Amino acid sequence: MIPLPPLTGEVVAFVVCAPIMVLLAIGIVVARKPVHSALCMAGVMVGLAVLYAAQDAPFLFVVQIIVYTGAILMLFLFVVMLIGVDSRDSVVEPLKGQRVAGILAVLGLAGLLVFAVGQVVFAGGPVGLTRANEAQGGNAQGVAALLFSRYVVLLEATSALLITAAVGAMVLAHGDRLRKPRHQAEHMEARVERYAVGGVHPGPDPNSGVYARSNAIHAPALLPDGTVAEKSVSNALTTRGAVVAVDDLRNPTTTTFGEIEKVAAELEGEAK
Repeated sequence: MIPLPPLTGEVVAFVVCAPIMVLLAIGIVVARKPVHSALCMAGVMVGLAVLYAAQDAPFLFVVQIIVYTGAILMLFLFVVMLIGVDSRDSVVEPLKGQRVAGILAVLGLAGLLVFAVGQVVFAGGPVGLTRANEAQGGNAQGVAALLFSRYVVLLEATSALLITAAVGAMVLAHGDRLRKPRHQAEHMEARVERYAVGGVHPGPDPNSGVYARSNAIHAPALLPDGTVAEKSVSNALTTRGAVVAVDDLRNPTTTTFGEIEKVAAELEGEAK
């Protein structure tokens, strides 16, 4: 018969938190909305922090709450809420073979988890944890002593890499200006110069549908003399032949004015 571990605070915390964390982990995968998946992930991280606290690891407990749950996960939530992610985006597979790789990674992590839990349950608890904490005066003090003594070079190298990555991201996101930015007065001078040299009108381009019977974007604007304002329609629509014929816009107006002139002439004849 397999001996059961003694009923301690660590065991109670694991028995209570583990099922909840498993259900939340399943919710991360099956949730339809990304916000719900992120909230489930937050629950998993909080449960993991509770397990750290039960294992007498206050440093990891604080790091888990502040860094992962309080910073990284909240950043995910802000990005999801600001950018917006549709449920249909999850159906598209941008990288070929990522589902197979994901399944293999899940199986590997599951095997590692089973092995780790088996070691704790059947081989006993961690050896030397209490003695290491007592030697340094606490768990956080012991972690600090290792980071700033034995692993200080690795810590500084990791910090340098993170700073380099942050500076590189800023450089890539904010490139140098290719030319000096111009103010409003300089823009107006350039427009007047283009008008004087090439005859380009300094005012804004006419909108589509002006002096026409339609406000659609494919209806060209008609000038007061009945000619077409060619800049009122996109070149793409003109190339594809999707522009409304000018006669279709002009004929109803011409017919209407003809009827008005005819009625006016009849009224003048009756008056005489």
